[in-house]
Amino acid sequence: MALGRALSVSLVGVNVDVVEVVVDVANGLPGFTLSALTDRVLTQLVNRIRSAVSNSGEIWPSRKITVALSPATVPRAGSAFDLAVTCALLAAADAVPVERLRDLVVLGELGIDGSVRPVTGVLPSVIGAVRNGRTRFAVPRGNVREARLVPGADVVGFSHLAELCAWLRGEIDMLPEPEPEPVPLDAKPHPDFAEVLGQARGRRAMEVAAAGGHHIFLTGSPGVGKTMLAERLPGLLPDLTDEEALEVTAMQSLVGALPPGGGLVTRPPYCAPHHTSTTAAVVGGGNRIAAPGLISRSHRGVLFLDEAPEFARPVLDALRQPLETGHVTIARAGGVVTYPCRFLLVLAANPCPCVAGGQVADASLCRCNAVTRRNYQSRLSGPLRDRIDLLVELESVSRSVLTEGATGESTTVVRARVEAARDRARHRLRGTPWSTVGEIPGPTLRRRWPISTAAMRPLLALVDRKTVSTRGYDRVLRVAWTIADLAGHDQPTAQDVEESWALRGGKWTPQPYEVPA
Repeated sequence: MALGRALSVSLVGVNVDVVEVVVDVANGLPGFTLSALTDRVLTQLVNRIRSAVSNSGEIWPSRKITVALSPATVPRAGSAFDLAVTCALLAAADAVPVERLRDLVVLGELGIDGSVRPVTGVLPSVIGAVRNGRTRFAVPRGNVREARLVPGADVVGFSHLAELCAWLRGEIDMLPEPEPEPVPLDAKPHPDFAEVLGQARGRRAMEVAAAGGHHIFLTGSPGVGKTMLAERLPGLLPDLTDEEALEVTAMQSLVGALPPGGGLVTRPPYCAPHHTSTTAAVVGGGNRIAAPGLISRSHRGVLFLDEAPEFARPVLDALRQPLETGHVTIARAGGVVTYPCRFLLVLAANPCPCVAGGQVADASLCRCNAVTRRNYQSRLSGPLRDRIDLLVELESVSRSVLTEGATGESTTVVRARVEAARDRARHRLRGTPWSTVGEIPGPTLRRRWPISTAAMRPLLALVDRKTVSTRGYDRVLRVAWTIADLAGHDQPTAQDVEESWALRGGKWTPQPYEVPA
């Protein structure tokens, strides 16, 4: 009897377990037995690795082969175990030295020709393994760059099983790969904010949303610029910090959406799903182990739901908890997984289903009665609306704005103000688990950063009239702090609070601010 051992990683959601692969090659009738909680892809790995071994010039042992993955209670899925099982099998057959596999974490899929193919989730796997004290990794050559993003990881890459076997036997010495360069998630530049004509209120709301990480709901007639504003919001967001970039890159690696080269994602992601998307696609789901949804793919970025009332009601209501907590927990038969989803939500909607509804010049052409309009608008539930910080109604652009062709401030100019405001907020929030105003819980905001009674007088009057809920009250406070950060105020003024309420659907009374240099 001969035993071979190798290490791999079981990735359930973003949770990582280091798995020991043990292969026993014993006398008896030739056969292959896999003992573990696995999916269909892993169960059928024998067919892949037998062909890969033969096509790599190695000898498949014609004996009784038993494979055990320990701990046995951890669910495993996918083809990333192919390479670890093969290495342990060859070690048990004395084809490669057992000592070279000690403390080596092996990840990769095998093709029947012996090629080592890239797999998804390498970055979170390496991060979790390093936290468990493992530092040596053998991965597909196509995953080397992302694996080397993790500090402390000693990574070697291979493109063929024969190459890996030669390295394990000491016959070749792998050359180090070049260091990874930061690669933006989207190589195309975001459209410029200056292209939006007019819409002073919408432009101001987008600036406030970017500065404080506030969710926003845009309403207005078709063609007034809701989609244009939403598409330009990611360009206003600052670059990701090193910690945020690693989080976002790990999530993109998990879903197989890394840019070519596998470098670090440095810009906030942007997702705009179609309104026919299901709850599982948006929030996350699956039959056995839930996969991440679009809210997790847009982690630290923007999720834009255009024509929001056209989305299924369960999809919209499923966003309520993630908006509050910044993570989503999904339970399935194969286990419970938790994914991060700290995203900035942008909703856009027309005032009614028909095209003419809401057009200032053609309001009489609207074919929707009062009941139809009310039912259409009620598809966004009250609790969901209450979780939105900014509720902005856009008006049609005037003829003079269209004919004059005057442009507003560019993305570069506005983003500079956004970055300055975030720096002020980050300085105020140092020592706390929050980095933006939009993340602060309402009770904490009221207790640790109280606003003067004089400044709060306009909002307190609304509370007395039962015009605003407790959650809505906290939302106004958050936005007021962001407006103060944009203006360079040490604390929100009455003017800041009034504008904050106006951006939640009140009367718009724009006030000029002198932003300090």
